[in-house]
Amino acid sequence: MKAQTVGVKESTGRILCCTIFRPGGRKLLAKGHVLSEEDVRLLETEGLGQVWVTELEDGEVGEDDAVSQAAAEMGCGCLEIRLAAGGRANLFATEDCCVLVDEDLLKQINCAASIVIATNVNFSFARAGQRIATVKSAPFAVPQSQLEALISILRERGPILQARPVRNPVIAVLYTDPVHGDRAKQLFESIMRQRLEHFGITPAFVLAAQEEETAVARGLQHLLRAKPAAILVASTTAPAGPDDVIGRSMTRIGCHLERFLAPVEPGNLFLLGYKEETPIVSAPGCFRSAKPNVVDLVLPPLLARYRVSGWEVACLGHGGLLG
Repeated sequence: MKAQTVGVKESTGRILCCTIFRPGGRKLLAKGHVLSEEDVRLLETEGLGQVWVTELEDGEVGEDDAVSQAAAEMGCGCLEIRLAAGGRANLFATEDCCVLVDEDLLKQINCAASIVIATNVNFSFARAGQRIATVKSAPFAVPQSQLEALISILRERGPILQARPVRNPVIAVLYTDPVHGDRAKQLFESIMRQRLEHFGITPAFVLAAQEEETAVARGLQHLLRAKPAAILVASTTAPAGPDDVIGRSMTRIGCHLERFLAPVEPGNLFLLGYKEETPIVSAPGCFRSAKPNVVDLVLPPLLARYRVSGWEVACLGHGGLLG
């Protein structure tokens, strides 16, 4: 694109290269605006004789069109795209959701020269109406070849961002203590409710059990019948690993133990298992305080019924120092 100064009468259909303000400082027309005949008459009324403009050349795509095309390909799920001024498209959640981000693909796309994308953090919880991503282009236009290459990558490798809806999630809680389960419930119930209320939910099914293998296994089996989005085990003890009472109980009922230890502080002694599609999370110490910990990081995808893998837990280390 080539910028040049032209007479106002010759500017129809061209792109404004700088914002025009009225004498009092109020914005008249924004940079990047495509001038219409009505705009020309307005500029003449304001006493302007010349304007700084540019126009598309062969092989170029206007900024608004470019970001609209990129935004349409980069995301999926419960979201909507809203075009904003200055070559920008914003993506908003239409429902409460978990934002899933392909970080490697995002980095690759952002290496391009003409379009950049910013998103919420992977696994973050977003309310309906919240902005979860923005797409911004270079000023005025991008090369058609670069836009086509970007869209080709997105179509081949899938979306960068998924807004996975959180719909009527059911959370079950099992409180355990070596002496009596009710002791754990008394200690942790208030904090548990406070933590879940952040996501707009309350525990739907609650049990307390003595921290003994048979009793814990029986409690887990009972809660599994409700088919919750997740079962949280709130224990008063800190496990030594999958071979402690909680881990053995999970194995006893046929759980696949996906991951022990998370690179997150607080919350290192994190154990994630799956009984078929239902996740079971043991995070000792994480229900003593409402301060952010590993439970807050993994709950959004679990509430959205996304299967979190051991690899994804391992990836929480970047940014995992929470306090």
